[in-house]
Amino acid sequence: MKPFEGLRIIDLTRILSGPYCTMYFADLGAEVIKIEPPQGDDTRHWGPPFIDGESTYFLSINRNKRSVMLDLRTDTDRTRLCELIRHADIVVENFRPGTLERLGLGFKTLSELNPQIILASISGFGQTGPYAQEPGYDVIAQGMGGLMAVTGEVGGPPLKAGFSLADISAGMWAIIGILTALHRRTTYPEPQWIDISLLESMMAFQTYLATNYCATGQDPRAMGNAHPSICPYQTFPAQDGYFNLAVGNEKLWQKFCQVINHPEWQDDSRFRTNADRVEHRDELVNALELIFRDKSVKTWVDLFRESGIPAGPIYHLSDLYRDPHVTQRHDIFTVDHPVAGKLLQIAPPVRFLAGPDSSPNCNPPPLLGEHTQVILEQFGLKLSPSHDTTKHRSSD
Repeated sequence: MKPFEGLRIIDLTRILSGPYCTMYFADLGAEVIKIEPPQGDDTRHWGPPFIDGESTYFLSINRNKRSVMLDLRTDTDRTRLCELIRHADIVVENFRPGTLERLGLGFKTLSELNPQIILASISGFGQTGPYAQEPGYDVIAQGMGGLMAVTGEVGGPPLKAGFSLADISAGMWAIIGILTALHRRTTYPEPQWIDISLLESMMAFQTYLATNYCATGQDPRAMGNAHPSICPYQTFPAQDGYFNLAVGNEKLWQKFCQVINHPEWQDDSRFRTNADRVEHRDELVNALELIFRDKSVKTWVDLFRESGIPAGPIYHLSDLYRDPHVTQRHDIFTVDHPVAGKLLQIAPPVRFLAGPDSSPNCNPPPLLGEHTQVILEQFGLKLSPSHDTTKHRSSD
């Protein structure tokens, strides 16, 4: 059995944070019913790229779900949704705070419908506070959450991460919150409401940067790919590209000096300890850059790995997806979509080496409203003439 078989989730989310959260549960066996308005999840229209009219953005985060098209502006469809919630374990939503209440579906109402319901709400700034009504966007949270101020080259402009880290981290924290609530429900079967914000998800990642600030009173600064507390621990240019190096302790430093043919650096007062190396960072990095330019990325990475020194290449996705470690671990797989054909998907990173089956389900992302009729009939609800359950294309 999959870990979440028998769990039913009503997914009112759209865009990224919420769908990322619910996909994890769907991958591992939960029944996830994705409620979409007549125009569909916003991301059905985000592109290019599209594959035969289907948005690749939507296709990346909605596998293993079933789509029910409901217009929550109507009394009839709100009543239908209430019936689905009555038979669910979890509701996940990422509307702006107060939207569910305005629809007549606030936490108090859901608790009356289902006294053991778990409601997970994801928003930009949380359900309370001065910014609660501000819209939640990844780039805004990255900027306000401190990430962009420490990302980029020394003296350069602030940069966001290449992935939507605020959205995805909020989805991850929502997963953790739901799992916590499910655990609590085994002892205290009562309704629970989880409040997740993009801003606080970013703040949770600050860890040692926050403590460094408390200790020094100084804002951490952008340092390119260097580490504020360890040296050498960064990206270096080689003859034909770049690689990452992480000399994380003194034992590794001693090995490192031997590999690069500078054993005398072990006793050099500038470099003897990590604190010395951090203090004389510029001198050390400049010397290493001259050394590393003489050989290829592969040569350096192989030399360091053979000596047990952490090092790795800088991959493009085309490199990563061909890496033998990734293929042998089955980190990528494909699903067959009725319109878009074979879709590459990234497997969930949680594996159970003993216990339940943790291989992901392989059902494709749903077409808009694809399962409306079968699910409404499953719960004894009639389909109104206004519902068109024929195949909907994202480009419609």
